[in-house]
Amino acid sequence: MPRLPLRWMLPALPLAFLAVVLLAPVLRLLDEGLAGAADVSWWALWQDDHLRWRVLWSFAQAAITCALALLLGLPLAWVLARLEFAGRGAVLRLLMLPFVVPTLVAALGVLSLWGPRGWLGEPLASAGFDLEGSPWLLLYGNLFFNLCLVVRAGVDALEQVSAARVGAARSLGASPWRAFWRVEWPAIAPWLASALCLVFLYCFSGFGLALILGGQRYATVEVEIYTLVAYELELGQAGVLAVWMLGLTGGVALAYAWIEKRLAAPGRITPVARRRPQGLGQWAAVAGALAVLGLVCAAPLLAIVGQAARALLWGQGGAVLLEPETGQALWNTLRFSAMALVLATALGLTHALAVRGLDVAGAARGASAARGGLALAWRAAAFLPFVVSPVTVAFGLLLLYPDWTASLGLLVAAYALLAYPFVAKSLTAALDGLPASYAQAAATLGASPWRVFWRVTLPLVSGALRRGMAFAAATALGEFAVSLFLSRPEWTTLTTLIYQRLGRPGAGNLDAALVLACVLMLLALLAFAGIEGKKDNRSHA
Repeated sequence: MPRLPLRWMLPALPLAFLAVVLLAPVLRLLDEGLAGAADVSWWALWQDDHLRWRVLWSFAQAAITCALALLLGLPLAWVLARLEFAGRGAVLRLLMLPFVVPTLVAALGVLSLWGPRGWLGEPLASAGFDLEGSPWLLLYGNLFFNLCLVVRAGVDALEQVSAARVGAARSLGASPWRAFWRVEWPAIAPWLASALCLVFLYCFSGFGLALILGGQRYATVEVEIYTLVAYELELGQAGVLAVWMLGLTGGVALAYAWIEKRLAAPGRITPVARRRPQGLGQWAAVAGALAVLGLVCAAPLLAIVGQAARALLWGQGGAVLLEPETGQALWNTLRFSAMALVLATALGLTHALAVRGLDVAGAARGASAARGGLALAWRAAAFLPFVVSPVTVAFGLLLLYPDWTASLGLLVAAYALLAYPFVAKSLTAALDGLPASYAQAAATLGASPWRVFWRVTLPLVSGALRRGMAFAAATALGEFAVSLFLSRPEWTTLTTLIYQRLGRPGAGNLDAALVLACVLMLLALLAFAGIEGKKDNRSHA
């Protein structure tokens, strides 16, 4: 690894970026909140029935999603980790696709399946079960996005369980169920807790799904902040509300970083071997797992494709593809995303290397409490963009840089801020599992720090880098909240164009939105598949 001066230079780029694009806007938002508190009490949101409901519902829908994701995800993970069946590899590869689908596409997919005109929603509405205006649509959308995270974390965790320990428990007379709870569950619980922290943050600070699926009754705090800023110009009240949200989510992010650090110890174990399903019960478990994944993760995507095909063939959706506005939105989406991806990759790479440098320095010199705290704090800094929601980021930038809010540089920087944690997280996990002896051996042979990086470190973590870039690209392509706040009218992207179409009356606009959503989904999937390349099973997404 680099010597001490370079080790301290590595965090300079992400630290300066976070200071300018995240920390300074948050401080400006705090100032706005303090100014707003002169007219709006800090406790006003708990005294106002409407605001209190928004906050409590935001917590409730995030917590319910976590509980449902764990309840469904743990059995699914066990089936995929312990049983070998035809198509298992394809299922694992396709498992993360819902996570890279833009939020507006996911929202339209949910509506295409369960909405008033949806494949399942229309017959249910005819039978008297109208799901519109119920919390089900938002909860299902949250589950569509986040179930894959819990399942993937569970699969990775179960593959880290020692076969020797499980075999020892069974040889002592433990039943499979008792061996799971006494041996496997304690080993995989931190992995699942880490994934559930992310699920909570994504759901609690989500904007696009809540805006489209929540309606007037079940919208979240993020939608309320956007409404206060964009429509009511209540900046003081919005600032107080945003500050509360920052405080409420900060603890979850710190818990996530601490859990991730506990998972960082590399080691060699012999995992439990997968086996072919035996008996009717195990085959039923495989069939049930595939059915749940199909209903939750695949059905919305298939529904939106079906609705878009219907709009193209028999509706009024085909004309939107030939409109100049669509071509301009496509070009804006591609160029903004490409610029943001370059910046996000540089930020994520330097951030992960800085974390590695602090960890190595602490291990070499005997980690003191202060040094260990610094390493943990810098590791947690990568998750700050998860803590500060896109709406809060955009609101803070709007307040701090009012003269630059229509500038291309600020828009791309905001995109990169929301995308780079995926690169940093993926690379940090890969570097944590990389034995330090590799770099030390190259250094003893005379290789300079940069040569060690290019010849040893980068090839070993290239798969993780591609995965992080793939998620970053998908995030930039589907970004919605930042575009609403900071974009010019001529900078309309596919996401904002879809939202505009949804806001206009008539079946033709809905058909156009469905077709545009299908185009955006195709772009995100192509970017993800093209960048990620060949699957590397040695590390997790």
